[in-house]
Amino acid sequence: MSRPRIVIVGAGFAGYRTARVLSRKARGKADVVLLNPTDYFLYLPLLPQVAAGILEPRRVTVSLSGTLRHVRLVLGEAGRIDLDARSVHYTDPEGNEGTLGYDRLVLAAGSVNKLLPIPGVAEHAHGFRGLPEALYLRDHITRQMELAASTDDRATRAARCTFVVVGAGYTGTEVAAQGKMFTDELVRGHPLRRGMRPRWLLLDIADRVLSELDERLSRTAGRVLRRRGVEVRMGTSVREATSDGVLLTDGEFVATRTLVWCVGVRPDPLAASLGLPLERGRLLVEPTLRVPGRPEVFACGDAAAVPDLERPGQYTPMTAQHAWRQGRTAARNVAASLGVGEARPYRHRDLGFAVDLGGVQAAANPLGVPLSGPLAGAVTRGYHLAALPGNRVRVAADWMLDSLLPRQGVQLGLVRSWAVPLDTASPEPARSPARSAPRTRAGAGGDGEAGAGDAPEPAGARGGAGPARTEPGPEPAKNQPGGEPARNQPGGEPARNQPGGEPAKNQPGAEPATNRPEPVARRSGGAPRGEHPSPGPVKRDDPPPDDPTDTAADTPAGTPAEGDS
Repeated sequence: MSRPRIVIVGAGFAGYRTARVLSRKARGKADVVLLNPTDYFLYLPLLPQVAAGILEPRRVTVSLSGTLRHVRLVLGEAGRIDLDARSVHYTDPEGNEGTLGYDRLVLAAGSVNKLLPIPGVAEHAHGFRGLPEALYLRDHITRQMELAASTDDRATRAARCTFVVVGAGYTGTEVAAQGKMFTDELVRGHPLRRGMRPRWLLLDIADRVLSELDERLSRTAGRVLRRRGVEVRMGTSVREATSDGVLLTDGEFVATRTLVWCVGVRPDPLAASLGLPLERGRLLVEPTLRVPGRPEVFACGDAAAVPDLERPGQYTPMTAQHAWRQGRTAARNVAASLGVGEARPYRHRDLGFAVDLGGVQAAANPLGVPLSGPLAGAVTRGYHLAALPGNRVRVAADWMLDSLLPRQGVQLGLVRSWAVPLDTASPEPARSPARSAPRTRAGAGGDGEAGAGDAPEPAGARGGAGPARTEPGPEPAKNQPGGEPARNQPGGEPARNQPGGEPAKNQPGAEPATNRPEPVARRSGGAPRGEHPSPGPVKRDDPPPDDPTDTAADTPAGTPAEGDS
């Protein structure tokens, strides 16, 4: 008799921990299969440090096959789940389609970027949800500073030295804090860059930075940012974005070539495609994380609306801390459904939050104790090291080297702006050269992305990261000609694991755009097989090379909301 098969969709905070715990509890009793578009688990809370040149990209990734040795990894993007046939249909990175049958299914697809209906944002901004976006932003910032230094036009120089971040939640706050330090270092000590004044603006419609956190943490973060020189504009957001700058809601036009979109995330649409009851896009589940009426299906992390037993009538927020713990509960209850142990409801206790503000500065309240300054910085880094499933020595070594040596201001050009459009359904893999058909994507590492075996949950890590979905066939491939890449294409927001993304409820037009098409060809209601969905934004300054055989139109598609808290 064959052993039952457990399929986990997504390898973010929730999916990764579910797989890790299940590989121990169900060993010899069931086969555990993990479906994810990448072969790594992304520790999103440290992504801003990658963009700022502190950490090398591989430091924040953890090999799935290397740390989950008793779990079968299947690379692919989940396109459709047939609940009656108990099967998951997916497309692998080379465009081949496959099907996984299951006896138990754990949906941990996470969340995706939230794109609001603001003119020009899809074309001229980038998110900050995956490693390609962080790499692009790092190159883009360096390039803008170099181009600014080479021009004699003061207006052009000022625009290139101006960086606008929208969203003052976890990710936006950390990106602005780290980015300001990075650009200051690129100017400091360079005799030919005297007079260049890097300018960073942090915008949010809320009345304070980190509005979802304790007011003392908010005040600490705001004070550090302003002292560092970041212009914190509360009650202000973007009305329109253009290739030359952004028009703010207060009527001011800011000339810039960089718009970083850190507004928020929304649950992965894969959950809605199942046709089951939802709560604001999240799959309704019982306290045991089981889907009502489907005893073989469990959901956790940003894709699940889990009843908060500590606050009756409410649901747990989309955070990495919850996703991490829910992964453990899901694993235990799936094992219990196979006769191993007993099922338990999900309960939690708030461990506090931590926000890295660059250098030795941070704001934290571990176990409710408010901290700031170097002590908070030490606590924050300690949390990150404790939560990382691997690379701890390498991360610590990079931190030490950064404190002793200047950062390398080099742009490698490995990720181009067209490869990381804001409206992408999957921030984890960079958009690749075109294929003839759309890609369906498998549950990406949702729920932020971080976590270690049984390591403590990272305080304040953001939830929801990468999702499972269908991605349109990208642009055709040829060698990119040299020349100035997109003038205003930044790399944007993490949900940490921020992550995840900040809730977009405080931004104008906070509800997802209803007139923006969902990614198609991946789930029910998608485009018919063989039809090309609209791939992505237009008007990029460094578009992919032309291919006369590719006729797909470039139009923006909307996407996500709350998992960065």
